[in-house]
Amino acid sequence: MKVPFKVDLSGKVVAITGAGGVICSEFARALAECDAKVALLDINYDAAKKFADEIGDNAIAVKCNCLDKADIERAKEEINAKLGKVNFLVNGAGGNNPRATTDNEYMTPDLEGVKDFFALEESGLKFVFDLNITSAFLVTQVFAKDMVKTGGNIINISSMNAFSPLTKIPAYSAAKAGISNFTQWLAVHFAPCNIRCNAIAPGFFVTNQNRSLLFNNDGSPTARTGKILNATPMRKFGQISDLIGCLLWLADDEASGFVTGTVIPVDGGFSAYSGV
Repeated sequence: MKVPFKVDLSGKVVAITGAGGVICSEFARALAECDAKVALLDINYDAAKKFADEIGDNAIAVKCNCLDKADIERAKEEINAKLGKVNFLVNGAGGNNPRATTDNEYMTPDLEGVKDFFALEESGLKFVFDLNITSAFLVTQVFAKDMVKTGGNIINISSMNAFSPLTKIPAYSAAKAGISNFTQWLAVHFAPCNIRCNAIAPGFFVTNQNRSLLFNNDGSPTARTGKILNATPMRKFGQISDLIGCLLWLADDEASGFVTGTVIPVDGGFSAYSGV
């Protein structure tokens, strides 16, 4: 991957959760390209290792369950031993779940066989909140300990849902709004420790998690894709490379050293568009 510009991240040890996925694996690649040492954390070790091997000597894969504090602490010890103390954290673990997703955008009381709001499972709601909020909370608790006396950088992954909830996915929308709020809280709490905390809010990107919502089995766009593109002034989905410039700016203490507590949309104008 060609980064749009390079910053000097030598001396940075980065832990990235969810690094077996499309977005955070590319984040790892970009940060390593700028000479950071990068640990790719994921519960799917094989996925993380594949990307770490592609990146090279300054990257390692670490199996980690981000909902198990003891396992996060074990992962931290492994990273400390192999790369050094972590001074840069990317909380990328997250996602949605079908158990917390409705079939229709609007309530249709007389329609049989439709999974509506009342049919959503409590277990699905809790799973989505844990996957997004609890994981970021626990991972930050563990890794920020290395930063309190020396300073550091925390980047969370928010979403368009944090600005305005999307239809069908109430749990994920609420969870990502929570991530944005948590980002601001952390920024204030850790300010005296010279730990910056910001979030990137991607617009609409095609990933493994949302592909079935955006495209039919034959590859044709779904009706939801049409709505998304009509509400995106740039009239296209983002490419993962579109996020890298924002990431590197936030990663560089010289470029963004006075930036903390922000949630930055990278969305082709989606969050700015009222529809008229």
